[in-house]
Amino acid sequence: MMMAVVRSILLLSSFLCVCISRVSGGYNLVDNFQGNNFFNNFDFWTGPDPTHGYVYYASQSQAASWNLTQVANNVVYISADSSSISSGSGRASVRLTSKKVYNHGLFIFDVSHMPYGCGTWPAIWTVGPNWPYGGEIDVVEGVNQNNRNQMTLHSGPGCTMPSNWNQVGKTLGTDCNSLVNNNAGCAVQSDTTLSYGQGFNNNGGGVWAMQWESSGVFIWFWARGSVPANVQNGNPDPATWGTPGASFPFAGTGPGSCPSSDFANHQIVIDDTFCGDWAGAVFSQSGCPGSCTSYVQNNPQNFKQAYWAINSFKVYQQ
Repeated sequence: MMMAVVRSILLLSSFLCVCISRVSGGYNLVDNFQGNNFFNNFDFWTGPDPTHGYVYYASQSQAASWNLTQVANNVVYISADSSSISSGSGRASVRLTSKKVYNHGLFIFDVSHMPYGCGTWPAIWTVGPNWPYGGEIDVVEGVNQNNRNQMTLHSGPGCTMPSNWNQVGKTLGTDCNSLVNNNAGCAVQSDTTLSYGQGFNNNGGGVWAMQWESSGVFIWFWARGSVPANVQNGNPDPATWGTPGASFPFAGTGPGSCPSSDFANHQIVIDDTFCGDWAGAVFSQSGCPGSCTSYVQNNPQNFKQAYWAINSFKVYQQ
């Protein structure tokens, strides 16, 4: 009798675990930005670059006229100018901000090519109002000839992260406060050279997934050919993906002290600036010649690889 009861309890426990796991996945597609509908979901930033880059952000009509934005075979192309010597505020490029605002979700970015090379500073990120107090989540970011993606949280004071907590990436900083440490934030470097730049492009790109929930922010990357089946078939389940590349636990769910309320009302941003506070500051250390501004201004032919090729941006919510 006792053995029968134990077996029944174990069977019920197993059933409950499976159910809980499926519920914890439970993501439904709310937005799918791809192909000809992509640009309808974004606003074109036309103001000065907040990161002080040598860049001119084109309007929607300018970007189309200058062939900086195109759609071909359902792939979205976002490019920098690679045909003319620059003047004025800098090399023409594009910065997009989603019209929609998000609080939590699972964001999946499928990209086959990203900007790369001396002077470039591309990024895919989300950001809240009244920066840095609404928070910023950098999913994809790097500069110059970097070969590993950097994932970073930026915030106001009072948000710190553990030095290493359930992730395969390398922690570079633990204080997310953007008002100190030259706005370094709490950064994690990817464990693979397929996650950024030339290695990423040569391999046909890949997919980043960013899960933002009340428990924290968690980021995964898969090189092309290694994307989980449930991501490809539109039924993503983070519980099956293994250890994230970067983990940023909020207060109460890990050893960090970051309030989840520091991140709210985010919009998706994709851009490629040049030089500025990061790429310009480490230009020579990156093995790039001369000064960053002069290089970007006078060598348009070197920016033929400075483009995004986007298969889709998808947002899922529970």
